[in-house]
Amino acid sequence: MANVKNIMDLSGRVAVVVGGTSGLGRVLALGLADAGADVVVTGRRENLIDEVAKEIEARGRRTVRMTADVLKKSELEALRDRVVAELGSVDIVLNAAGRTMRRATKDMTEEEWKTIMDTNVTGTLLSCQVFYEALKKNGHGRIINIASLSSFVSLLEVTAYAASKSAVLSLTKSLGIEWAKDGINVNAIAPGVFLTDLNSALLNGTARGQEFLLRTPMKRFGNAQELVGAAVLLASDAASFITGQCIAVDGGFLASGVNQ
Repeated sequence: MANVKNIMDLSGRVAVVVGGTSGLGRVLALGLADAGADVVVTGRRENLIDEVAKEIEARGRRTVRMTADVLKKSELEALRDRVVAELGSVDIVLNAAGRTMRRATKDMTEEEWKTIMDTNVTGTLLSCQVFYEALKKNGHGRIINIASLSSFVSLLEVTAYAASKSAVLSLTKSLGIEWAKDGINVNAIAPGVFLTDLNSALLNGTARGQEFLLRTPMKRFGNAQELVGAAVLLASDAASFITGQCIAVDGGFLASGVNQ
């Protein structure tokens, strides 16, 4: 049994996490590093990139420090070229850049709608396009997108976010079937409700938070570390025949009907 291969080992793989400097993206980036991958995180803030890079290096992994705006294709291309030059390849791309806001739909401005759709949908598309050739070249490319509960069900007053995350799920399916012939597996993770610095004030002790808990059979919010397993699975050889799929890590929320 000592020689049994760990098919979820990411040693020797290079992962790029777009939007990996904060929130769930940061946790997932470090989770991929813990699983053996060399990991590059990117975003627009150089100081945050350096913080995460130090944590990656502390795990004995290689990285590259470089900012990139997910909506600027030329910056993503420059990042790709540098990662390939310095680390040799790109095997995994995890798209975690995103934004949201709560607003009654009748009051939403065109600019607010556009900002969310551009970041969440167009940014994901641009990242996939930019890294396509590099992922195809290695024959075992992996793309992991971040979907949402709102890819499946409606959440009050987050219409733009819900529309964008429904689009991310559809994009995942489309690329999954289109790029299967190129050896690229494209999947998504739909996180349930995870407490972060950004949303804790909206969920802890609020009516919205209580409704989420009522509808979640496990009766608690998720811990960010509980997303790592799904990400490592989808990034690894264990997912060699999985594409165009979405794994919900949600404590049973989407399966839930009556809970009492």
